[in-house]
Amino acid sequence: MAGEPLITVVGNLVADPEPRVSQAGKSWVTFRIASTPRVRDRQSGEWSDGEPLWLGCRAYGEYADNIAASLTKGMRVIVQGRLTQRSYTDNQGQQRTSLDLEVEEVGPSLRFATAQVTRGQARGQVGGFGGGQPQGQSSWGKPAGQQQDNPWTNSGQGGAGGGDFGGGFDDEQPF
Repeated sequence: MAGEPLITVVGNLVADPEPRVSQAGKSWVTFRIASTPRVRDRQSGEWSDGEPLWLGCRAYGEYADNIAASLTKGMRVIVQGRLTQRSYTDNQGQQRTSLDLEVEEVGPSLRFATAQVTRGQARGQVGGFGGGQPQGQSSWGKPAGQQQDNPWTNSGQGGAGGGDFGGGFDDEQPF
């Protein structure tokens, strides 16, 4: 289904991701997020929670494994994917509609938290966040004991060096 637009939603996981395996042995995961907008009452000027948007999310393969190993209930995440809609009949015989995201990208929201990213083992892909590191590995997939480069600087890259990105930023100076 090429050409479908991607949407981005920021929300909280309402439960731990549920990893699954298909009959063909392929991994997939489902999880739900709730995105609740803040709404301002024009008369009182007070802010309150608006009506939450509930979205089911699905991801497949190695990506599903990374999600299952990294995300937990309550985490605030940023999810990008293709919005799908499905209709079904609930247990009481009522016709319902569900909005779901076929996940393209997911990551932690760093607005109110911090995260530590570790490189995945297969094909050098970035894996989960906030989790531990594989045994014998340091950050960014280098064997333990080797010098660790700061991924946000140019040191060792033949560039400006240190914390200077060549654009006047300095580690000591706030921007």
